[in-house]
Amino acid sequence: MASNASSVLASLSPEERRKQMVRAVVASTVGTSIEWYDYFLFGTAGALVFAKLFFPKSDPLTGTLNTYAIFFAGFLARPIGAWLFGTYGDRIGRKATLIATLLFMGVATFLIGVIPTYTTLGLGAALILLALRLAQGIGVGGEWGGSVLMAMEWGSAKRKGFLGSWPQFGVPIGLVLANGIVALTVTLAGTKGFEAGAWRIPFLLSIILVGVGLYIRLGIMETPVFQALLQEKRIEPAPMREVVRRNWREIILSALLRLPEQAPFYLFTTFVFTFGAFATPKLGKPFLTWAVSVAGLISFISIPLFGHLSDRIGRKNIYMAGIVVMAFWGFVYFGLYATAIPLVVFIVIALSLIPHDMQYGPQASLIAESFTGRLRYSGASLGYQLASIVAGGPAPYIATKIWSGETFLPGKNPYMISFYILACCVIGFVATVMLKDRSQYDHTREYEEQETVAAEGIRKPAMG
Repeated sequence: MASNASSVLASLSPEERRKQMVRAVVASTVGTSIEWYDYFLFGTAGALVFAKLFFPKSDPLTGTLNTYAIFFAGFLARPIGAWLFGTYGDRIGRKATLIATLLFMGVATFLIGVIPTYTTLGLGAALILLALRLAQGIGVGGEWGGSVLMAMEWGSAKRKGFLGSWPQFGVPIGLVLANGIVALTVTLAGTKGFEAGAWRIPFLLSIILVGVGLYIRLGIMETPVFQALLQEKRIEPAPMREVVRRNWREIILSALLRLPEQAPFYLFTTFVFTFGAFATPKLGKPFLTWAVSVAGLISFISIPLFGHLSDRIGRKNIYMAGIVVMAFWGFVYFGLYATAIPLVVFIVIALSLIPHDMQYGPQASLIAESFTGRLRYSGASLGYQLASIVAGGPAPYIATKIWSGETFLPGKNPYMISFYILACCVIGFVATVMLKDRSQYDHTREYEEQETVAAEGIRKPAMG
């Protein structure tokens, strides 16, 4: 594949190649930002008002748990999206698949903004909400892998960590957009106005963002790696089945190494509202949404920074350092949050995502470069999204259970949630150590070819 991938790039002038790389990075970042805006919007609105709107007959704790169960359903659907869109991403191309995922997510989010609530349809409204949340999960399940590959496969081998971090950059943009627009809506409409119907506005606005994302994505070229696969007729007919057969170990390790990144992230961005309502109710919802928005703004700097450092210091080195910091940060975060001192709480929430970003910046390249080109969309997507089932999805639910005392751990003790984070860190650290470092592989060539050449190079001196 080396010659074909090189010929694709050689057919472009340096200026055109640079222009396409910038377009690919921008398209990936903008598209991912929109997808994550849609996805996070559900978590923010769910933590703030969905319990009252869809489960008004339940007590506050039960209503919150029911809402988090629907929130979790979106995570259960993400591996399905990875399987579905990963297959097409490796068969028909990165570009076409990314357009499909954007439409899938955008329509589902817009429809959440127009669905009836319990007062109109009873529990049927919650079932519709569940179906649309599942659709969101399928959409985002196919989005991540394609966005990372679009940016990484157009870039240079020496900057894979930095370029791969830009689709990750879409996460804080989506987070800031979701929390910022919700915070603005709550501030302007008031809590009662927000609950009465203004909560629909952020969901309805998503259709405008989808239009912007489609316009940008339609203007990019397919990646050189996939073009080379087409030219050499090396498209895998059943890429998901093949990658599971060949790379099951990398898929499992990719999912497990995300535990110390993904579980704390949803505690710091979604459960943060539940913890505030139960432990520090005087702080208020607008206060918390603005604090989380500031955390997202800080990630604008820290995610690409740690992606860049992973190119200099090593992908796994930065990642494991982030896990260690997170193991300690869990205790600092909940200990200071529980003080209920407004300035202290605001600062700790604003800084909360830095240990996460130490992992998230290099994570895209760490996972994607673990799979060869013809299986990369499928393998990276499946490994990344399987973590949703064990990490991100259940995290707010588990934390709520721990705080309420409905587990074997003592309730109303914030440090018990910190121990949950610590357990995730231990598992993730071991998984990262066990994952083979392929950062030095040429991602434009099939890995079997490179390993064969390397093996022959080792044998020849021995024969002499």
